Formats: sequence, structure tokens, C-alpha cells
Amino acid sequence: MAPTVVRDGSYRLFFFSREEPRMHIHVAHPHGEAKFCLQPSLTLANHTGLSKQELAYAERIVARHLQ
Repeated sequence: MAPTVVRDGSYRLFFFSREEPRMHIHVAHPHGEAKFCLQPSLTLANHTGLSKQELAYAERIVARHLQ
């Protein structure tokens, strides 16, 4: 199961329980997906299908909700 934690327009932030020990979040968008590691700092782990602009916006959404 992948619970949604945030929706922002066409972006959906979610996680898979029991996927891996590192804290991370997935971002889904109609054009593709991305995975961001949350510790020790916010970093892009991988992505597919998203443009640079979409990735940048996804990262801003994740950073905004880390607070």
C-alpha cells in the first residue's frame, strides 16, 4: 500500500511502507515519477519522465512539507 501524504495540483507525494530503511518520499505526476531521499539532506534519488522544471517543482513541494 502507498498512502498519499500530500497532493499539490497534479503532484502526489506518497511512500511505500517496508520499502527500504532510508527515509524517502515518492512523487507521482502524469508525466512521470521521482524519488527523493530525505536524510541526511533532501536529494533526488531517481526519476523518470519528468522535465527539469517538473523535477524542480516536485523538490520544492517536498522541501516545503518537510518543515
